Amino acid sequence: MSNNPTNHFAIRSQRAVIDGEMKAATIVVKNGLIDQILGYEAAVDCDVDDVGKHVVMPGLVDSHVHINEPGRTEWEGFNTATQAAAAGGITTLVDMPLNCIPVTIDKASFQEKLDSVHDKLWVDCGFWGGIIPQSVGDLEELLEAGVLGCKSFLIDSGIEEFPEMHAQDLRKAMPIMAKHNVPYLIHAELDCGNSEPAEITEKYQSFLDSRPRSWENNAIDMMIDLNREVKDNGLDCNVHIVHLSSSDAIANIESARKEGITLTIETCPHYLTIASEDIPDGKTLFKCCPPIRENDNRELLWKGLEDGVIDFIVSDHSPCTPELKHIDTGDIEKAWGGISALQFGLPLIWTEAKPRGYQLTQLAHWMSAQTAKFIGMDHVKGHIKVGYHADFVVFDDEKEYEITNAMIKHKNKITPYEGRTVTGEVVTTYLRGQVVYTDDSFMDSPKGQPLLKGKV
Repeated sequence: MSNNPTNHFAIRSQRAVIDGEMKAATIVVKNGLIDQILGYEAAVDCDVDDVGKHVVMPGLVDSHVHINEPGRTEWEGFNTATQAAAAGGITTLVDMPLNCIPVTIDKASFQEKLDSVHDKLWVDCGFWGGIIPQSVGDLEELLEAGVLGCKSFLIDSGIEEFPEMHAQDLRKAMPIMAKHNVPYLIHAELDCGNSEPAEITEKYQSFLDSRPRSWENNAIDMMIDLNREVKDNGLDCNVHIVHLSSSDAIANIESARKEGITLTIETCPHYLTIASEDIPDGKTLFKCCPPIRENDNRELLWKGLEDGVIDFIVSDHSPCTPELKHIDTGDIEKAWGGISALQFGLPLIWTEAKPRGYQLTQLAHWMSAQTAKFIGMDHVKGHIKVGYHADFVVFDDEKEYEITNAMIKHKNKITPYEGRTVTGEVVTTYLRGQVVYTDDSFMDSPKGQPLLKGKV
């Protein structure tokens, strides 16, 4: 395993994902960058890491991770989250602006977050800012400080200091986001009828009924309408819908795009790998917002990915302490909503994708290339190309095993996937030519860097 100080070596594989194809190749690395891509038998004047039939993929890019530092590090922190990322083949992630204290809504709070990452990043890390009604006046300065874009909720976020935005607030924020040409991430749930709170029991169906598909559909339709207004004023706001769970919205998303509305969409492993019919009652680890829906809905999300309506897959790793999950009582209503599975995304998706006839080249598109493009880093991340960062994941795509809590690298060792059998294991993760994780061990010390807009 080459990790020499000159950072000059080659990685050789019979199967490497290059230009959307699986190719036998020898990839030469110099000073953290991909220097050459040669034939499999090519002679090179450096050490060679020959991984045989294991697949070499571009390092994954996960643009939706709640790390919660500073301020709520008992939930998660940069050290443990980025270790879990490295163990999952993720070499770049983007941290969310809420659940930390303070929430990242202005330049000062962003600086506080940047100050907290020193010597804790095992992979590279960018940052989303947040927009709440009271912070629109601080938005320009926050964007200029280097966040990659911003996020808002259209419904109660569960965090008091991160209230939802309404149409009048969005109308103020969207032109500023358009001017800076960065994504505006939207948690798209909207209770248009101001419904009476539904009664939530230990039955999962009661929770599912409390957050219907119409909430997502209405929210997405509102964002399309608002984006149309922005476009009529000669601007283009890059609206992005996070964690799509309602397949009903797909038709309107397609129509809006044909009309010229800029709209990108993500979904998550839990919506693609779990069906609500299979969730046992009282199992709070499966609670997330929007909720995991029925199997027919899940199949339509896969179709949306195949058709390109859904652009990519990200984790939405949203951890908390076991106590906040109310695991022992099974109280779904009180339990914190969020799925913890940061390091398992690649095997989870591969296990579902393979029998559907998808190839690892498509997973690299959905989990590396498209996400790198979305965060504005596809000039250095998301592909195995000359001049790009030497970020690789070596993947054994045939290894079968059962996920156990003992495997977990994120802070609180809980996940709804405990006991699930998956296919595919991350063997080694390289970050800019350095081995950061291999054979269930982390190497040396954290080598990750903050990624700020305009400075990479």
